[in-house]
Amino acid sequence: MTSTVPAPAALTAEGSALQAVLLDMDGTLVDTEGFWWDVEVEIFARLGHTLDDSWRHIVVGGPMTRSAGFLIEATGAAITLDELSVLLNDGFEDRIGRALPLMPGAARLLAELAAHDVPTALVSASHRRIIDRVLTALGPQHFRLSVAGDEVVRTKPHPEPYLLAAARLGVDPARCAVIEDTATGVAAAEAAGCQVVAVPSVAPIAPAARRTVVPSLEHVDVSFLRGLVTG
Repeated sequence: MTSTVPAPAALTAEGSALQAVLLDMDGTLVDTEGFWWDVEVEIFARLGHTLDDSWRHIVVGGPMTRSAGFLIEATGAAITLDELSVLLNDGFEDRIGRALPLMPGAARLLAELAAHDVPTALVSASHRRIIDRVLTALGPQHFRLSVAGDEVVRTKPHPEPYLLAAARLGVDPARCAVIEDTATGVAAAEAAGCQVVAVPSVAPIAPAARRTVVPSLEHVDVSFLRGLVTG
């Protein structure tokens, strides 16, 4: 992957060097992490296997190849990774076709970012077919671009998705704020050099350098994000 080096950041009137906000999708903007688990449970039940609830923390937030591969190995189910991926996407798409609840504060935050003309990208491990369905509900006008898990060579927790989003926006990853809900996504964003806001959905996430943890998006606004990137 090639990228260009963006021009030095200029401080805004608020004293921030924030150039863009990059947002995860499942569990961050839309309340769908439970949908994936429910679909996984249903599919494996049809295959004659019961999923251990403790596995939910293992598969949450990761690429489908990792989570599906883990479940196949853990259960010994007679299904290939490609076959399971199709069933998972089909089942998830059916779920979001019936209901797609937004996370608290998501609609307000997206509207505020747009009103302040902050470049915004959706960066997800979900496949393009799923992202496009969700974008219909979120409002595609809120995002300059989106990056899907099946459009990169290495998806989260590798930094490639966030590096690609920053390169396409023409911004410096170090001057981007990333909003994520899982340890996998946080690892990807931090490896890309971004400032991270963690909003844990399923498993706890501890605060760390360049990482701020908040209980929900209702605690996040443009002023808050600008305050994270000041130099």
